[in-house]
Amino acid sequence: MVLGGGEADGTGCALGPGDSGMDRTLEAVYGTRATGPGPGAVTGTGGGARGGGLGASAPHVARWLGDIRTYFPSSVVQVMQRDAIDRLGLASLLLEPETLAAVEPDVHLVGTLLSLNKAMPETSRQTARVVVGKVVAELERRLAARTRSTLTGALDRSAKASRPRHRDIDWNRTIRANLKNYLPEHGTLVPERLVGHGRAARSVKKDVVLCVDQSGSMASSVVYASVFGAVLASMRTLETRMVVFDTDVVDLTDALDDPVDVLFGTQLGGGTDINRALAYCQSRISRPAETVLVLISDLYEGGIREEMLKLVAAMKAAGVRFVTLLALSDEGAPSYDREHAAALAALGTPAFACTPDLFPEVMAAAIEGRPPPVPAQLSNGIPAGPP
Repeated sequence: MVLGGGEADGTGCALGPGDSGMDRTLEAVYGTRATGPGPGAVTGTGGGARGGGLGASAPHVARWLGDIRTYFPSSVVQVMQRDAIDRLGLASLLLEPETLAAVEPDVHLVGTLLSLNKAMPETSRQTARVVVGKVVAELERRLAARTRSTLTGALDRSAKASRPRHRDIDWNRTIRANLKNYLPEHGTLVPERLVGHGRAARSVKKDVVLCVDQSGSMASSVVYASVFGAVLASMRTLETRMVVFDTDVVDLTDALDDPVDVLFGTQLGGGTDINRALAYCQSRISRPAETVLVLISDLYEGGIREEMLKLVAAMKAAGVRFVTLLALSDEGAPSYDREHAAALAALGTPAFACTPDLFPEVMAAAIEGRPPPVPAQLSNGIPAGPP
């Protein structure tokens, strides 16, 4: 890529077989004629004239996918796959089982497959589930243990005890509560009242509602939200509900034991009606003071903006702890509706992008009733960059 190709060559240096193969795999996507799939494409280590493209058949694409895994590490393969789908319009070829079997699974690929869900033939569906399952299993391995540990601690600390055991005493709060009992002549403070953390019982302590925008721009967020939904649902001290929406609202709570089922129950694309989704969530809240509602949306509202804001205000007034995430992904600050983000911030609900690694801390803060770990760049509800 650096030295160019065709007339841009001229270094006088010949490439060896391995370098030539690597050059051709790059040229297929990033070459000057790589504008879309077409006949006569150069793929893999085969010969032929230089030119971009991957051909119009699944076997060509499957071969190229195998070649790039030979030449490049997994992280680079994922980027090249994504670029090939975007630049060459190869999404339809992902419906072919031989293509799916050759891909390097990642979150972005899952998002693309989900957007093709309704068009996917039955012969490809099982292969697609295997691909999605690999990504979900890796995300659960990476995120589940820390999420459970962080939230269990938050639930323990949220259960206040009037007679805490020694190891559960919150010394900072105890000292503040007993400053009036300070004895200057002895240089000591009498702790008349101990303040501490109770140990959360095995019964349900908090209700969590994940309200997830499934419009096309939220693909990665939907994937991560489904994984976190399954993790939260596995905790006996939490009652978790997951709702996805576009202009319709779908409750996927019954599928939370299998995040792959949740993902295939979504339908990426379409419009957005946040107001309708929040109204549904509100109707399912029975313990507002013990409920955390997480809205994951870019806030491009297609419904009634004023009603949406009224619903948020009403739920907060009833005691619901409301969190708004503009994205739940690794990409950082997304495209979003700044006016709506500022309006939510004015209601005491700052909207910000959240990485998956930060999500457990955000949930812990909401459970404990303390301010969320909002990125330092946030000002008046407007995020300036990734957290």
